[in-house]
Amino acid sequence: MRALNVAVLDEELPFPLTSGKRIRTFNLLTRLATQHRVTVLCHRNPDRDEAGAAEDVFRELGIRTVIVDRAVPSKSGAGFYARLATNLLSPLPYSVTTHASPALAGAVRVHAAANRVDLWHCEWTPYAQVLRDALGRQLDRLRWSVMAHNVESLIWKRYTEAAGNPMKRWYIRQQWRKFETFERWAYTAATAAIAVSREDATLMCRDFGATRVHVVDNGVDVEFFRPQRDVDRDPARMLFLGSLDWRPNQDAAIHLLTHLLPRVRARNVGATAVLVGRRPPDWLRAKVAATPGAELHADVPDVRPFLARCGFLVVPLRIGGGSRLKILEALAAGTPVVSTKVGAEGLELKADRDLIVTSTQEELVSAALNAIRHPHELAETADSGRRQVLARYSWNLLAERLDGVWNTVARAPLVAVS
Repeated sequence: MRALNVAVLDEELPFPLTSGKRIRTFNLLTRLATQHRVTVLCHRNPDRDEAGAAEDVFRELGIRTVIVDRAVPSKSGAGFYARLATNLLSPLPYSVTTHASPALAGAVRVHAAANRVDLWHCEWTPYAQVLRDALGRQLDRLRWSVMAHNVESLIWKRYTEAAGNPMKRWYIRQQWRKFETFERWAYTAATAAIAVSREDATLMCRDFGATRVHVVDNGVDVEFFRPQRDVDRDPARMLFLGSLDWRPNQDAAIHLLTHLLPRVRARNVGATAVLVGRRPPDWLRAKVAATPGAELHADVPDVRPFLARCGFLVVPLRIGGGSRLKILEALAAGTPVVSTKVGAEGLELKADRDLIVTSTQEELVSAALNAIRHPHELAETADSGRRQVLARYSWNLLAERLDGVWNTVARAPLVAVS
């Protein structure tokens, strides 16, 4: 292993740690920066105060930054819908066109001209397009990796299946097909693709023709998330965690408020649902306020008190990919988990031993009611799950794995891909 000069392309600086993607990126980069020269090239964080704090943190950690003064466009307002319409004319998915800015591509070209980079690392699949825009045919002479936090086309496929409005379903289907084409290029053109689970790696190889795929799981800070034995749990308090500006989490939150919570309260009137997450849209705030037994806590500095007081974490995801850091955090903190099958995907955890996994809406309601009525039985699954998390999902272990991938990529023979 040798010290590498690594250039990381990403959406923004991953701080504060208010989303699963930020948590993963921050924990891995800060550990690897102790061994390698890491430079992050990204857009400015949309929140100016947040942006300044993030730059200070990265400076203190010795991670160099090249920040383009352009925020990724928001997903609301008339401009958002205009961009969606314009994207009909593009062969690239909307998420790729809005993230692949000429300004960031220009910063990449300047950095490439001034530095001998051993490895270019795209920290999210759309940023492979930034590298392609910036360096074009030079990519065949560079070593680079792409990090797939999710297989994006799988998420869009599930959006298509869940969409009710025919026109909306048609538009989403176009995005799904565009992402399939884009991901096929990204996973095969990169020197290596990195998945967060064995399931995603298998999908990338089977459906996209990728041949150089490594798995670096999502993880958890096992020292930070620990059981709080001096806090009493409320068995009837269901906790939902997640970034509330992410569509799969919004879909799950609505499912919780519209279907799960009312049906549980019909048989246990004291049941409550606590939603904790960043950037909830106004319509979701209104939905929570109008739902008996529901409460919302937005942009909290620390989720551990919520994990300690709830009866269990509920993960009612119907749409998603990758794997859920919130499940790992809950189990590390000794909090039981009740999840859909989609929510529990990608984790090397055993159903009914480490967490409760359900396949249908009826099963989810029954599992939630059983969890409320038999908290001691549920606690046994949390104890087992915590043991599995400690053995497999520590960020320290996963940083060592990513370090090995980076070194493998940096030594790999160059293979031209059209």
